[in-house]
Formats: sequence, structure tokens, C-alpha cells
Amino acid sequence: MIELLEASHLALEGENILHEAKTFSTGILHERVSGLDSQLFKCAVHSLELPLHWRVQWFDIKWQISLYEQREDKQSNLLELAKLNFNTVQATHQRDLREISRWWRDLGLMEHVDFTRDRLVESFLCALGLSQEPRLSSLRKSLTKVVILILVIDDVYDLYGSLEELECFTSAITRLSTMPPNLFLSSLLSLFSLTGISDASRRDSEQIQQLPECMKVCFRALNDVIREIAYDIGKDEDWHRVLPHLAKAWADFCKALLTEAKWDNMGYTPSLEEYLSNAWTSSSGPLIMSHASFFVGHMNLEDVADLLERNKDLIYNVSMIIRLCNDLGTSTAERDRGDAPSSVVCYMREANVPEDIARKHIKELINQEWKSINAYCFSNAETPFVRTFIDVTVNAARVAHMLYQFGDGFGVQDGDIRRQILSSVIHPLALN
Repeated sequence: MIELLEASHLALEGENILHEAKTFSTGILHERVSGLDSQLFKCAVHSLELPLHWRVQWFDIKWQISLYEQREDKQSNLLELAKLNFNTVQATHQRDLREISRWWRDLGLMEHVDFTRDRLVESFLCALGLSQEPRLSSLRKSLTKVVILILVIDDVYDLYGSLEELECFTSAITRLSTMPPNLFLSSLLSLFSLTGISDASRRDSEQIQQLPECMKVCFRALNDVIREIAYDIGKDEDWHRVLPHLAKAWADFCKALLTEAKWDNMGYTPSLEEYLSNAWTSSSGPLIMSHASFFVGHMNLEDVADLLERNKDLIYNVSMIIRLCNDLGTSTAERDRGDAPSSVVCYMREANVPEDIARKHIKELINQEWKSINAYCFSNAETPFVRTFIDVTVNAARVAHMLYQFGDGFGVQDGDIRRQILSSVIHPLALN
């Protein structure tokens, strides 16, 4: 029954027999789980909580090793080798975390911004979930920078800025994203100086100068991070050409956040369809994947653009899962605070149904997105760097499940996410 339940999560659209298999196996396991022996009980509970296909494999390794260690037919040499491999790879991750911690301390953003979440280690955990291989160290560190800035910028739009200030902030980011590569740096500098610039640049600069100091600090930090990551990607040659591409990804993200801020300001609740047409971008999925695409292979800008275009459906499906998992984990608390509507609230009001029915509907949407992801993965096992990009992208959906399975993984700094950090990043396995 456990294997049938796991296999049912590999279903494609239209495979109704696997849908029936999931319903059947779930019902049987719920009925009989309490009567299973210790080993099977653990496996059944594990699968019922979240199937293996929806889990980040690296975050599950310790659990799998512990389960194998309890088997009477275990091979001691194989077990010891698995533990040694985990500890060796974990040591690489710990080095990455030390380096990114120094970067975060040197950036000093939290000294000037007191309204946002300081979630460096949680951000690193997300990046680690996307890419565990030791060779992808640069990707992990860059994605950690992206994720922690996503949290800061999200809080600027959700908690701090007025609508007028947010429009100014979004306009400045958008303007940078439209600049030709050879003008990008001078355009960036012009936003903080009023000398020797065009009238349009002068207006943008004057608007930036009128923002609250903490928003100006966030703007500068964001641009510093964009340049750092661009240089990591292009080094001495093409790094300046990468800048507008990264800036555009941030501009699209900020525009989506601005749309949500406008809805909140108006007291407007969109239909679920209207909400999701914007929310898949505000989920940060496209932003994260735009950065990740530069690290998965030795490609020029044209190849990266082609990679993103060819995988746009996959990015959409994964981004939808990120948004829907986020909404399931945070919607109740956000509704109590009076925040902008989530997908759960939008469907409750549109269909005039209670919260439990709406949450069930959102979970079914997540199932549908996974079916599309399954179909895409089964039919797109191409060259190695494309496979790597697909794996990293799909892992983003798995990270979302991990983060929001038991609530808001970024909102609360204890509980399940803290245990995951200690298990995956801090504590090695004991060797005989």
C-alpha cells in the first residue's frame, strides 16, 4: 500500500486509475497505520505526510539512513559509506554557509532595516534544497543572496512602503532593467546623483532621494547583489551583459508585488484566476529560476534565454506550487492580520465556500501542477545541463512543500524548519 501510494504521485494528466490508487491506498493506510509494526509504521506516516516524489532528497537522507540502520539485513560497510558521504558533502555546505554568513554581516542591511525578517540560515536552506551537489557551491551562495533579498523586498511591499513609495521603488528597478548593458552602471549611479544626467534620470533620482532611508538602503543593497551575482556568472568578460537580465527578473517580481499592494490598498479581492495570473510571478519562482539558469552549464546569454523560453511551462508549474503551498501555510495568519487576500481567501469568496473546502481545492490545484511537472520531466531528459536545470527547478517545488508543510517556514524561527536546519546543515552523522 505504501509503494502504491508513492507510485500514484507519478501520475500524468488523465491517468484516472492512479488517482483511484491514491485514494484507495491513502484510505487503507489511514485505517491500518496504527496496527503496523515499528518499521512499517514509520514508512506509512512518512508517506502520508508527504510522498517521496515531493520531498527534497537531500533533506530525507538522514531519515532513510536511520531506517536502513534498523534493518536486520543491513550491510555495515554500505551504511558506514553512506554516513561518510553525507558528512563529506555536509562539510561543503557548512563552508558555503560560513562564507555567506560573512557576506551577510558585511552587507550590514539589518542595521538599517528593522521591519523585515532576518532569515539568512532559512534562505540558505532553501538554496541548499535546490542544489546539493558540492560542485554547485556558487549557485547555492548566489541563490541564498536572492532568497534573503526576496524576503526583504517582500516585506518592503507588505509591511513598510506606502503605495506612492512602492510605485517609485518599482519604477526605479524597472528603469534599470531596460537599460542597455553599456549604460547599466552609469544609470545605476545616476539614481543616487543629480549631476550630468538626463531629465528622465534626474526625475528618477529625485524620486529615489525622496524615499525613506531604509527603502533607499534596500534599493542599494538589491543593486549591489545584482552586480555581485552578475560578476560571479560572467567574471571578467560578460558580467555587464548579465546585469539587465537579472534586473528584469527583479523588476517583474516587484511589479507583481506592486499589483498585490494596489489590491490591498483598494480592499479588492480578485477572482482566483486573476489572483493566480499575478501570483505565480510574485511567488519568486521565475526570479529564482532566472538566476539559477546561469549556473547550470557553460552557456552564453543567448543559450540561457533559450533555456528559459523552452522551460517556461515548467517554471510556471513550479511557481504555481510555490505560491499555492505558501498560501496554504500562511493564509490563516495573514487573514487574521488583515493582509492582502491569498488563493484560499479568493476561492472562499468566489465560490462562497468555507475555508476547509477552499483549502481542499487549492491542494487539488497543486496535484494538477505536479501532473504537468511529471509529464514534462518524463519527456525532457536532454543534455546534462538541461537535466540539471530541470532538477533544480523541480526541487524549488519540493522546497516549498518543506517550508510550508506545517505553517510559515519563514515566519517562525523554531519548530520543524529549525530541526531541518540542524539535521541537514549543522549536525553530522555519527560514525562507528
